Amino acid sequence: MPIIRITKEFRFEGAHALTGYDGKCRHIHGHSYIMYVTVKGEPVNDETSPKNGMLIDFSVLKRTVNEHIIDKFDHALLMKKGAPLSEEISSEYGNVIITDFQPTCENLVSYMAGLISSRLPEGISLCSIRLYETASSFAEWRAEDNI
Repeated sequence: MPIIRITKEFRFEGAHALTGYDGKCRHIHGHSYIMYVTVKGEPVNDETSPKNGMLIDFSVLKRTVNEHIIDKFDHALLMKKGAPLSEEISSEYGNVIITDFQPTCENLVSYMAGLISSRLPEGISLCSIRLYETASSFAEWRAEDNI
């Protein structure tokens, strides 16, 4: 069987602030994120299987990404550990995620790749994640670049 790639789109809302940044993004602000998750592998080659011809059921990919990314990051505020008022904000409001890294789009996409790559079914590997922060700006993580 050939190697096939499939992609699923996800959307979530989130906010962040970039500690010490010298532009507007130092302020707490939000984004309507769009994320494309691409996985690859060999489709099932078993005529007796109801999954014959499928790489992975889209619902399995959706459940995995929702559980480990979307459910946690949707409507969350992301702040770097040690950011001004991060402790006060996280104790007062729900769904505040304090990270060990600056919550840039680049760092987020790399972190998210780590969250789901090891949680995919056997024989399925994460190929790429493209995370749009705005309609015209995205960061992309590719497995081939991170070997």
